[in-house]
Amino acid sequence: MPALIPTRFAATVTWLGTVADRDAALASAPVERLELGFDGPVGEAHGGLTRPACSRVAALYPRDTSIRNTRQLTVVSAEDLAAIAAAMELDAIDPAWLGATVVVEGMPDLSHLPPSARLQGPDGVTLVVDMENRPCQLPAKVIEAARPGKGRAFKPAAAGRRGITAWVEREGRLQIGDQLRLFVPDQPAWAYIGEARGARQAAE
Repeated sequence: MPALIPTRFAATVTWLGTVADRDAALASAPVERLELGFDGPVGEAHGGLTRPACSRVAALYPRDTSIRNTRQLTVVSAEDLAAIAAAMELDAIDPAWLGATVVVEGMPDLSHLPPSARLQGPDGVTLVVDMENRPCQLPAKVIEAARPGKGRAFKPAAAGRRGITAWVEREGRLQIGDQLRLFVPDQPAWAYIGEARGARQAAE
C-alpha cells in the first residue's frame, strides 16, 4: 500500500524566480521556467546538496555546520501574498522581494502542508515539503527599499503565511501554468506533538 496518497488538491504555478547571488541580494529575478536537478534549481544560490546550518536548526547544530539541504526552494501561495499585502496596507507583494522560487495559486493553507508531502508537476518533477518557512527580517529590508515605511510590518503580517521550504526528489522542469498535484503521507499526526511543543515552550 502506498505511503503517499494522492489528493484532490492541486495548485497552478503563477510565478517562478531564482536568486543568483544571495550575498549580493535577497531578491529573486523572475524566470519563465526552472530546470530542477537533485541539487535544486539550476542557477539558484539556495541550491546544493548541502547547506550551512542556520538559526532554524540551532538546537541541533552549531552555525555553519554542513547539513543536508532541504531548503532548495521556497514556495509561497498567491493567496498568502495577497493576505500579507492587505495586512501591510499594500496593493501587492512582489514575490521577488521575498526571494521566492515558486508562487502557486489554488492550494488552501499552503504554509501548513504536512512535512514530507509531495508536490508533483506534469513531467513527474517532484518537490518534497520540508516545513513551514518562518518569517524573518531579511525581506523587510527589501520591502523597505521598495516601499519606504512598510518594511517593519512584514514579519508580523507574514506569520503563518510565509509558505514552505522544499527540496527536489525527482528531477524535471517547472514552468508557469503547470499544475502541481498534492500527495500526503498516509500517517496520523503524532499523538505526543502537543506535549513535545509544550516542553519546548516551557524551556524558552
